[in-house]
Amino acid sequence: MNDTARVFGLHAVRAVLRRDPARVVQLSLAGQRDDARSAEIESLARQAGVALRRVDAQTLSKLAGDGVHQGVVAEVRPMPPWREDDLLEALRETPAPLVLVLDGVQDPHNLGACLRTADACGALAVVVPKDRAAPLNATARKVAAGAAETTPVVAVVNLARTLKLLKEAGLWVVGAAGEAPKLASEADLKGPLAVVMGAEGHGLRQLTRQHCDFLVRLPQLGAVESLNVSVATGMLLYEVLRQRLSG
Repeated sequence: MNDTARVFGLHAVRAVLRRDPARVVQLSLAGQRDDARSAEIESLARQAGVALRRVDAQTLSKLAGDGVHQGVVAEVRPMPPWREDDLLEALRETPAPLVLVLDGVQDPHNLGACLRTADACGALAVVVPKDRAAPLNATARKVAAGAAETTPVVAVVNLARTLKLLKEAGLWVVGAAGEAPKLASEADLKGPLAVVMGAEGHGLRQLTRQHCDFLVRLPQLGAVESLNVSVATGMLLYEVLRQRLSG
Protein backbone atom coordinates (compact mmCIF):
# COMPACT_ATOMS: atom_id res chain seq x y z
CA MET A 1 0.00 0.00 0.00
CA ASN A 2 2.54 2.56 -1.16
CA ASP A 3 -0.08 5.29 -1.60
CA THR A 4 -1.17 5.14 2.03
CA ALA A 5 0.12 6.43 5.35
CA ARG A 6 0.03 4.72 8.73
CA VAL A 7 -1.83 6.07 11.72
CA PHE A 8 -1.34 4.33 15.06
CA GLY A 9 -2.51 4.73 18.62
CA LEU A 10 -6.05 4.56 19.97
CA HIS A 11 -6.76 8.29 19.93
CA ALA A 12 -5.43 8.94 16.41
CA VAL A 13 -7.13 5.92 14.83
CA ARG A 14 -10.42 6.65 16.56
CA ALA A 15 -10.26 10.25 15.29
CA VAL A 16 -9.80 9.15 11.68
CA LEU A 17 -12.61 6.59 11.92
CA ARG A 18 -14.95 9.24 13.29
CA ARG A 19 -13.99 12.17 11.08
CA ASP A 20 -13.25 10.58 7.73
CA PRO A 21 -13.66 6.77 7.72
CA ALA A 22 -13.62 6.64 3.91
CA ARG A 23 -9.87 7.32 4.04
CA VAL A 24 -9.18 4.16 6.07
CA VAL A 25 -8.13 1.28 3.83
CA GLN A 26 -7.34 -1.36 6.44
CA LEU A 27 -7.23 -1.65 10.21
CA SER A 28 -4.88 -3.93 12.16
CA LEU A 29 -5.90 -4.65 15.75
CA ALA A 30 -3.98 -6.60 18.39
CA GLY A 31 -5.36 -10.12 18.63
CA GLN A 32 -5.08 -10.18 22.41
CA ARG A 33 -6.89 -6.88 23.04
CA ASP A 34 -10.42 -7.25 24.38
CA ASP A 35 -11.29 -4.05 26.21
CA ALA A 36 -13.76 -1.19 25.81
CA ARG A 37 -11.50 1.08 23.76
CA SER A 38 -10.50 -1.59 21.26
CA ALA A 39 -14.15 -2.67 21.06
CA GLU A 40 -15.07 0.90 20.15
CA ILE A 41 -12.42 0.95 17.41
CA GLU A 42 -13.72 -2.35 16.05
CA SER A 43 -17.32 -1.11 16.13
CA LEU A 44 -16.46 2.12 14.29
CA ALA A 45 -14.55 0.13 11.66
CA ARG A 46 -17.43 -2.29 11.05
CA GLN A 47 -19.95 0.55 10.82
CA ALA A 48 -17.78 2.21 8.17
CA GLY A 49 -17.15 -1.04 6.29
CA VAL A 50 -13.40 -0.88 6.94
CA ALA A 51 -11.43 -4.10 6.48
CA LEU A 52 -10.24 -5.28 9.89
CA ARG A 53 -7.70 -7.95 10.79
CA ARG A 54 -6.42 -9.30 14.10
CA VAL A 55 -2.62 -9.54 14.21
CA ASP A 56 0.11 -10.27 16.73
CA ALA A 57 2.22 -7.68 18.56
CA GLN A 58 5.24 -8.26 16.34
CA THR A 59 3.28 -7.40 13.21
CA LEU A 60 1.93 -4.23 14.82
CA SER A 61 5.40 -3.15 15.92
CA LYS A 62 6.69 -3.64 12.38
CA LEU A 63 3.83 -1.55 10.96
CA ALA A 64 4.26 1.28 13.50
CA GLY A 65 8.05 1.41 13.38
CA ASP A 66 9.24 3.40 16.40
CA GLY A 67 5.74 4.58 17.24
CA VAL A 68 3.66 3.58 20.27
CA HIS A 69 0.78 1.79 18.58
CA GLN A 70 -1.32 0.82 21.65
CA GLY A 71 -2.50 -2.26 19.78
CA VAL A 72 -3.92 -0.60 16.67
CA VAL A 73 -2.53 0.56 13.31
CA ALA A 74 -4.56 1.92 10.39
CA GLU A 75 -3.56 2.23 6.74
CA VAL A 76 -5.11 5.47 5.49
CA ARG A 77 -5.16 7.48 2.33
CA PRO A 78 -3.17 10.68 3.04
CA MET A 79 -5.19 13.70 4.06
CA PRO A 80 -5.38 16.14 1.15
CA PRO A 81 -3.91 19.54 2.04
CA TRP A 82 -6.43 22.21 2.88
CA ARG A 83 -6.70 25.39 0.88
CA GLU A 84 -7.19 28.76 2.50
CA ASP A 85 -10.91 28.59 1.62
CA ASP A 86 -11.21 25.21 3.37
CA LEU A 87 -9.76 26.72 6.54
CA LEU A 88 -12.08 29.74 6.47
CA GLU A 89 -15.09 27.48 5.97
CA ALA A 90 -14.06 25.28 8.89
CA LEU A 91 -13.56 28.34 11.10
CA ARG A 92 -17.19 29.33 10.56
CA GLU A 93 -18.31 25.92 11.81
CA THR A 94 -16.00 25.69 14.86
CA PRO A 95 -16.69 27.41 18.19
CA ALA A 96 -13.61 29.14 19.67
CA PRO A 97 -11.23 27.65 17.07
CA LEU A 98 -7.51 27.32 17.72
CA VAL A 99 -5.13 27.58 14.75
CA LEU A 100 -1.35 27.13 14.88
CA VAL A 101 0.65 29.25 12.42
CA LEU A 102 4.32 28.42 11.77
CA ASP A 103 6.22 31.33 10.25
CA GLY A 104 8.89 29.56 8.22
CA VAL A 105 9.84 26.56 10.38
CA GLN A 106 12.54 24.82 8.34
CA ASP A 107 13.17 21.48 10.07
CA PRO A 108 10.76 18.61 9.22
CA HIS A 109 11.34 17.18 12.71
CA ASN A 110 10.07 20.43 14.23
CA LEU A 111 7.11 20.51 11.86
CA GLY A 112 6.17 16.96 12.84
CA ALA A 113 6.52 17.70 16.56
CA CYS A 114 4.41 20.85 16.22
CA LEU A 115 1.73 18.89 14.36
CA ARG A 116 1.64 16.29 17.11
CA THR A 117 1.20 18.92 19.82
CA ALA A 118 -1.38 20.83 17.77
CA ASP A 119 -3.43 17.66 17.48
CA ALA A 120 -3.14 16.94 21.20
CA CYS A 121 -4.31 20.46 22.07
CA GLY A 122 -7.30 20.40 19.74
CA ALA A 123 -6.03 22.76 17.05
CA LEU A 124 -8.28 22.98 14.02
CA ALA A 125 -5.36 23.24 11.56
CA VAL A 126 -1.71 24.21 11.13
CA VAL A 127 -0.89 27.02 8.71
CA VAL A 128 2.51 27.21 6.99
CA PRO A 129 3.89 29.31 4.13
CA LYS A 130 4.41 27.46 0.85
CA ASP A 131 7.94 28.82 0.43
CA ARG A 132 10.88 28.73 2.86
CA ALA A 133 9.25 26.19 5.15
CA ALA A 134 9.66 22.50 5.95
CA PRO A 135 7.66 20.18 3.69
CA LEU A 136 5.22 17.65 5.10
CA ASN A 137 7.49 14.77 4.05
CA ALA A 138 8.02 11.26 5.40
CA THR A 139 10.24 12.55 8.23
CA ALA A 140 7.65 15.06 9.41
CA ARG A 141 4.87 12.47 9.20
CA LYS A 142 6.87 9.97 11.26
CA VAL A 143 7.60 12.49 14.01
CA ALA A 144 3.94 13.58 13.98
CA ALA A 145 2.99 10.00 14.93
CA GLY A 146 -0.34 10.05 13.11
CA ALA A 147 -1.22 13.73 13.67
CA ALA A 148 -0.44 14.52 10.03
CA GLU A 149 -3.44 12.37 9.11
CA THR A 150 -5.83 14.02 11.58
CA THR A 151 -4.76 17.68 11.67
CA PRO A 152 -4.97 19.53 8.32
CA VAL A 153 -1.96 21.49 7.07
CA VAL A 154 -2.75 24.66 5.13
CA ALA A 155 0.10 25.87 2.90
CA VAL A 156 -0.50 29.51 1.93
CA VAL A 157 1.19 31.78 -0.60
CA ASN A 158 0.97 34.97 1.47
CA LEU A 159 1.11 34.44 5.23
CA ALA A 160 0.40 38.09 6.06
CA ARG A 161 -2.75 37.97 3.96
CA THR A 162 -3.88 34.79 5.71
CA LEU A 163 -3.36 36.38 9.13
CA LYS A 164 -5.54 39.28 8.01
CA LEU A 165 -8.24 36.82 6.91
CA LEU A 166 -8.04 35.02 10.27
CA LYS A 167 -8.64 38.34 12.02
CA GLU A 168 -11.62 39.06 9.77
CA ALA A 169 -12.96 35.61 10.71
CA GLY A 170 -12.97 36.69 14.36
CA LEU A 171 -9.69 35.23 15.62
CA TRP A 172 -7.18 37.03 17.79
CA VAL A 173 -3.67 36.63 16.39
CA VAL A 174 -1.02 36.19 19.10
CA GLY A 175 2.66 35.91 18.30
CA ALA A 176 5.38 34.34 20.45
CA ALA A 177 8.45 36.50 21.06
CA GLY A 178 11.09 36.28 23.76
CA GLU A 179 11.10 40.05 24.32
CA ALA A 180 7.31 40.41 24.62
CA PRO A 181 6.26 42.44 27.68
CA LYS A 182 3.48 40.04 28.69
CA LEU A 183 3.73 36.40 29.80
CA ALA A 184 1.43 33.93 28.04
CA SER A 185 -0.20 33.13 31.39
CA GLU A 186 -1.12 36.82 31.79
CA ALA A 187 -2.95 37.00 28.46
CA ASP A 188 -6.50 35.85 27.75
CA LEU A 189 -6.09 32.91 25.36
CA LYS A 190 -9.53 31.32 25.76
CA GLY A 191 -11.33 32.77 22.73
CA PRO A 192 -10.93 32.18 18.96
CA LEU A 193 -7.17 32.23 18.53
CA ALA A 194 -4.33 31.92 16.06
CA VAL A 195 -0.96 31.20 17.74
CA VAL A 196 1.99 32.28 15.58
CA MET A 197 5.44 30.78 16.12
CA GLY A 198 8.60 32.01 14.43
CA ALA A 199 11.32 30.12 12.60
CA GLU A 200 14.26 28.41 14.26
CA GLY A 201 16.84 30.99 15.33
CA HIS A 202 15.23 34.05 13.73
CA GLY A 203 11.81 34.06 15.33
CA LEU A 204 8.92 35.98 13.81
CA ARG A 205 9.52 38.02 10.68
CA GLN A 206 8.82 41.75 11.01
CA LEU A 207 5.86 41.64 8.62
CA THR A 208 4.35 38.77 10.60
CA ARG A 209 4.78 40.71 13.85
CA GLN A 210 2.89 43.63 12.36
CA HIS A 211 -0.12 41.40 11.75
CA CYS A 212 -0.24 40.07 15.34
CA ASP A 213 -2.75 41.63 17.72
CA PHE A 214 -0.32 41.15 20.60
CA LEU A 215 2.85 39.27 21.55
CA VAL A 216 3.48 36.97 24.51
CA ARG A 217 6.50 35.21 25.95
CA LEU A 218 7.12 32.09 27.98
CA PRO A 219 8.73 32.27 31.43
CA GLN A 220 12.41 31.44 31.35
CA LEU A 221 14.86 31.30 34.26
CA GLY A 222 17.95 29.64 32.78
CA ALA A 223 20.87 30.90 30.72
CA VAL A 224 19.71 29.48 27.38
CA GLU A 225 18.65 32.33 25.11
CA SER A 226 15.71 30.59 23.43
CA LEU A 227 13.81 27.30 23.30
CA ASN A 228 13.51 24.93 20.38
CA VAL A 229 10.48 26.02 18.34
CA SER A 230 8.64 22.71 18.82
CA VAL A 231 9.22 22.85 22.60
CA ALA A 232 8.04 26.47 22.76
CA THR A 233 5.01 25.59 20.63
CA GLY A 234 4.10 22.80 23.02
CA MET A 235 4.41 25.03 26.06
CA LEU A 236 2.32 27.82 24.54
CA LEU A 237 -0.41 25.55 23.18
CA TYR A 238 -0.71 23.81 26.53
CA GLU A 239 -1.09 27.21 28.21
CA VAL A 240 -3.98 27.85 25.81
CA LEU A 241 -5.45 24.45 26.69
CA ARG A 242 -4.96 25.06 30.44
CA GLN A 243 -6.84 28.32 30.26
CA ARG A 244 -9.67 26.82 28.22
CA LEU A 245 -10.10 23.85 30.53
CA SER A 246 -9.95 25.99 33.69
CA GLY A 247 -12.30 28.56 32.18
